[in-house]
Amino acid sequence: MELDQKDLAQLERKGISPETLEKQLDMLAKGFPWLRIEGPATPGHGITVAGDELIRRSVEIWDEYRLKGGRVQKMTPASGAASRMFKDLYAFLNGKHDKPDTDFVKEFFAHIEDFAFFERLNFICLSLYDLSVDSLIREKRYKDVVDALLASHGLNYGKLPKALLQFHKELGGSRTALEEHLAEAAQYAAGKDGKARVHFTVSEEHVPLMMMKIEETRGRLEHLYGVTFDITLSVQKPSTDTVAANMDGTPYREKGDLFFRPGGHGALIENLNDLDADVIFIKNIDNVVPDSKRAVTLVWKQVIGGVLVAVKQKIDSYCRQLSKGTPDEATLAEMLDFTRRTLYITHDGADDMTLDEKAAYLMRKLNRPVRVCGMVKNEGEPGGGPFLVYNPDGTVSPQILESSQINPDDKEAMKYLKEATHFNPVDLVVATHDWKGDKFHLPDYVDAATGFISIKSREGVAIKALELPGLWNGAMSDWNTILVEVPAETFNPVKTVNDLLRPAHKA
Repeated sequence: MELDQKDLAQLERKGISPETLEKQLDMLAKGFPWLRIEGPATPGHGITVAGDELIRRSVEIWDEYRLKGGRVQKMTPASGAASRMFKDLYAFLNGKHDKPDTDFVKEFFAHIEDFAFFERLNFICLSLYDLSVDSLIREKRYKDVVDALLASHGLNYGKLPKALLQFHKELGGSRTALEEHLAEAAQYAAGKDGKARVHFTVSEEHVPLMMMKIEETRGRLEHLYGVTFDITLSVQKPSTDTVAANMDGTPYREKGDLFFRPGGHGALIENLNDLDADVIFIKNIDNVVPDSKRAVTLVWKQVIGGVLVAVKQKIDSYCRQLSKGTPDEATLAEMLDFTRRTLYITHDGADDMTLDEKAAYLMRKLNRPVRVCGMVKNEGEPGGGPFLVYNPDGTVSPQILESSQINPDDKEAMKYLKEATHFNPVDLVVATHDWKGDKFHLPDYVDAATGFISIKSREGVAIKALELPGLWNGAMSDWNTILVEVPAETFNPVKTVNDLLRPAHKA
């Protein structure tokens, strides 16, 4: 496409090259290939089910590693407003009915005093209407209560990030999701120096509010847990935004300018790449519970941390041997067995390679970033999960896929989708340094052919939107991946406001 000076200046401001723009438009025009699946990852065939001994040993390994000076950090994606949590309340607020007209809204009002934000909501209602929440409900002024919760003249929960919403009650007050993530990090990720390092990715407009909350709460939590917090924030880089296209593939423009959208959570691979820790835990902002319900989570964080440390030590040992020259046949066989039994990487032609070819193959496969992913048994949850997938080089390895990456017209692939036993709760721990201690450049390990295209409406116009390969999907496609079954009790996401009424979120 022809770019004028105005286009080139816009691209320069965002840090996007003309070549990248062309690639994005080409992706929007051609779409992405379906992924070829060997089968679902299941217990014993891609997924490790930890017995008592592995749990005990992994916790020991983790504690030893952490307390001997391993550099540990927790990364929590916390971008975006919480508006989707309240879509049912928005529908009621903007609807025709003045009284609760759906089961969701009825449940919200029936248990409104159980929410951690109730006291503040009550105070706001008194300020706005000179009436308490209870009085407004008695007068059937339900919409005034919802307005006080969501609108900017009230609590503004419709525009705040999830990190700053009051999630849980505690003795004498409440805790936001941000505070609970700090508390969790203090309990399993504090190092030998007593520091708990936590990184939040946030939207630029929320940075001041996040900083204020951090400063307000840091001292109290440090005193309570006996740690010092090292808290950092980053925003999604403008260079990871993606161009939108008209349905005919031409660039969509507004007021003459190319129109860009955030590239999805896959853009956060750049933020992860900027972190410099030996071990980094990744967990979404809305998946957190109060102290009284956290024991199971803490154990399994240590388990997956210990599994990562043990696997990484073995990989580093093998890489050191391979760096000195081609090992003997028995040693190479041991390494191949490790890739097959521990990393679940298979290659039909590996056994027929020469010794030198095997050594080169093993170095390529072992000397990569490593991740351990918690997997929860699937009990009807929507979305993607773990599969054994063919890679561009002909190998098969564990990957986390979204259902949109699987061809709905491929009967065998859809059969595998139905046979999947687990799903991805976004519970990861990663190692991003090589065997020499140098940082991997994580964008080099992204499979660019695993993005997504969605159709959006922009001011009444249908446009094609491009999402980058997801952070735990294609953005980590060329990583070594270990899948470990974790209990369902470790997965307690808050996708709607009423999820906060579940037992896991009650202190």
